[in-house]
Amino acid sequence: MNAAHTPTLPRWAWFTVCLLAPVALLNYLDRQMLAAMKSSVMADIPDIGSDAHWGRMLGQFKWVYAFLSPVGGWIADRFGRRITICGSLFAWSAVTWWTGQVHSYAELLTARSLMGISEAFYIPAALALIADYHTGETRSRAVSFHQMGIYCGVILGGFTGYAADDPHSGWRGAFGWSGLAGMTLAIPLLFLLKDRPRTDSDRANRQAGWGTVRALVSNRSFLLLVAYFTLPALAGWVVRDWMPAILKSEFKIGQGKAGVSATLYWQSAAIVGALVGGWLADRRMRHTARGRIHVSALGMLLIIPALFGVGFSPQTGELWVAVAFLILFGLGWGFFDTNNMPILCQVTPTEQRATGYGLMNLVSISCGGLADWGFGLMRDRHLPLTLIFSVFASAAVVSIVLVLMIRPTEDTNLKQ
Repeated sequence: MNAAHTPTLPRWAWFTVCLLAPVALLNYLDRQMLAAMKSSVMADIPDIGSDAHWGRMLGQFKWVYAFLSPVGGWIADRFGRRITICGSLFAWSAVTWWTGQVHSYAELLTARSLMGISEAFYIPAALALIADYHTGETRSRAVSFHQMGIYCGVILGGFTGYAADDPHSGWRGAFGWSGLAGMTLAIPLLFLLKDRPRTDSDRANRQAGWGTVRALVSNRSFLLLVAYFTLPALAGWVVRDWMPAILKSEFKIGQGKAGVSATLYWQSAAIVGALVGGWLADRRMRHTARGRIHVSALGMLLIIPALFGVGFSPQTGELWVAVAFLILFGLGWGFFDTNNMPILCQVTPTEQRATGYGLMNLVSISCGGLADWGFGLMRDRHLPLTLIFSVFASAAVVSIVLVLMIRPTEDTNLKQ
């Protein structure tokens, strides 16, 4: 691929990324807060009762989110990215505000289900909009800047453990203020975001309903990408959702310190990994159409030893050991995470990408919900962390084989 043939960037390309990054931050802040405030929420809502119930609640969000992601992606492909993004932001922010008002486990389950419904429409639409504008060698870097918003949201979510311990705000106040911020942001965003105009070719190739899904599930490289996207996410969701509680119990530290230690360092490393991985992938694409695949696989090579190390770290009794392996995990995750949509763009046409990413979310996040629930069950049964994380590391080994089997299309239309 020759740099001389890189398409000229539309005027709104980087402005669109800048508009979406804070939305991504709120998207993951609102998800992460419960993980950081687990002790306070369980103390305030005693009928949650057990880690298995807590894991089911975390899984409830993911299952609803997963099954509606293809619907959200299809709507974005058919009716426009902008309206899908803004509607999703306003709806999930309203649900975030309401979460701070619940008083029972049943209400909390309902709130997380509604959160899953409302958030399912954002990520497929946002990444597809970025890919619409960044059609050349800036695609991985553009996605990496958007993903930075996600990582910053998780970091801020980790600090909410301190907010939960504050008697003046508490966990309810954190949800209230976050929800109000999102609803406020949705209004100007509706006027500032712009869909990229469709070409005649896009309109001619647009398929209705099940036609898009049939085209995707008959695409071998897409199916390989779905499996590759799913296997590392099993560990990713457990690290994101359970690590504050793991560090708190295994290293006997406070809720605030555990939340920060479980998010700040590895998410900061993920920011570095995303920036480096995005730059490296775009640069590698000048020499081979498999450049993004190679960089993503390199990230997985970092994730594998990191998972073994995280599982072993409690045996050392040293918090810094766990943090060090989480940093390694974050670097690898950034390489992996920032190249998934760009790889998808190499195996699917424009009018299938939001739906395709929605289907990837369907499989990956529904399995992530099972991983959250299963992890809670295993913790109740006192299975060793070394065994649990070794299984996750083995799944990551398989994923490397899968991604290297993906073959980017030679159709120049799909390289855009």
